[in-house]
Amino acid sequence: MKELLEIIAKALVDNPEAVTVTEKEGEHSVLLELKVADGDMGKVIGKQGRIAKSIRTVMKAAANHEDKKVVVEIVQ
Repeated sequence: MKELLEIIAKALVDNPEAVTVTEKEGEHSVLLELKVADGDMGKVIGKQGRIAKSIRTVMKAAANHEDKKVVVEIVQ
């Protein structure tokens, strides 16, 4: 799931080298922290958070195949 989030984020930003994803796995859930360059933050969040919401929706759909919950946090 970490790789999927990296692929999505790198396709959206201008500086794909600055994209990092940290994965913290619990018993039934996975926390994914996405970090991008400061200039790319708006591209990942989108207008009124629409792109961020779409990313979270795709990640939740992927997590359903593994019977886990996923939380995606976009951090600076």
